[in-house]
Amino acid sequence: MRVHQAYRYALDPTPAQAVALFSHGGAARFVFNWALARIKAALSQREAEKTYGVPAKLLTEVPWSLYALRRLWNAAKNGVAPWWAENSKEAYNSGLDGVARALKNWSASRNGTRAGKKVGFPRFKSKHRTIPACRFTTGTLRVEADRHHVTLPRLGTIRTCESTRKLARHLERGTGRILSATVRLEGGRWFVAFTCQIDRPERVPSRRGAVVGVDLGVKDLAVLSTGEVVPNPKHHRTALRRLRRLNRQLARRVGPRTPDGGRREASARWLKAKAALGKAHARVANQRRDGLHKLTTCLAGTYGTVVVEDLNVSGMLANRRLARAVADAGMGEVRRQLTYKTGWSGGRLIVADRWYPSSKTCSGCGAVKAKLPLSERTYNCAACGLVLGRDLNAALNLAALAADVAQSCGETLNARGGAVSPGVRARLAPVKRELPKGRTLPRQRGGSLILTGKH
Repeated sequence: MRVHQAYRYALDPTPAQAVALFSHGGAARFVFNWALARIKAALSQREAEKTYGVPAKLLTEVPWSLYALRRLWNAAKNGVAPWWAENSKEAYNSGLDGVARALKNWSASRNGTRAGKKVGFPRFKSKHRTIPACRFTTGTLRVEADRHHVTLPRLGTIRTCESTRKLARHLERGTGRILSATVRLEGGRWFVAFTCQIDRPERVPSRRGAVVGVDLGVKDLAVLSTGEVVPNPKHHRTALRRLRRLNRQLARRVGPRTPDGGRREASARWLKAKAALGKAHARVANQRRDGLHKLTTCLAGTYGTVVVEDLNVSGMLANRRLARAVADAGMGEVRRQLTYKTGWSGGRLIVADRWYPSSKTCSGCGAVKAKLPLSERTYNCAACGLVLGRDLNAALNLAALAADVAQSCGETLNARGGAVSPGVRARLAPVKRELPKGRTLPRQRGGSLILTGKH
């Protein structure tokens, strides 16, 4: 199976190499702003010419594509940036590619051909708020034989903080090829991410025929239909006391903004406090990322079929009372990781429809409640008397949905062998079933777990 996979390593550059990394990131930002200024000037000139009655064929051309922007930059770089030779040409190509992608996304969103929220017209990148980053697609992109150094164009050989043996083994065996490398500053540390083409062996989950329903939440990160509960570590909530203290320290320092909104030079203590705050936030993000990867890897490698819900995470973030807890859980990231990991592991992913009432449906008899507020953490079925934990009941319904999907539409789109195909949406909704008079409802259905009392 040939897939695109990224390998990310933390760098340990020398002071001179750190300066060069910042220079490449600044060059990408500079050419981005330069290209955007030229595009806006051409658009303004074009609108002015229309008011003068200039024919459409004679209007000023707008450099919209990457090829046009690159040709324009090569013609003007000696006068605009006489220092351009100090950095790799890939730094300037990164900025031009960013402008071209932003314009393409804006145009597609405006025409209605791009899904998701509306994308605005690209804006200039500020020196103080932009994260330095640069992408290399050509030149020397190599992992050294000692597995503790990487080589990048114009930057030379840089030491890594961790071993690169996983990527090095693929390169040595000929099962991997580096396509690009992106350097980025996060939390005061430089990272390099190699995008590679990897030939992965065909794999089969350890329990190929097993089905598991995964109900994601805030109180517990995940409740499985097997009865297993994955607690929510709440990394951001744990670090909130330290984050508040660092924010107060930062507010007491002399920052780059004056009380009336003007700009000034920030003090050294403000820069130090800002760096400490950034490291604290990066630590929380790394802890959350590590836990989610462990969870999704275990699910994809163990169960042949994984069933999750299509949660409206962006809508949940609009609730000011739940936004912090929802963002701290990372439920959207779980869905994204399961999408490609199930394909890599030889399993399949089923995504239940967003309106599928998994929590309101009784896993014992199939009756559906009209309303079920979030405050009710225990599901009580008035029809069959089932008493079960709300999240476990939802997970059992999701697991039962896999059989309905297999009978109605066969294999899912993300079947075994699919690399990164998205999971199919199971557009099935149970209906409230009523039995004839004189018949009693069963207490158990098909091995579903039924508990009495509070769970």
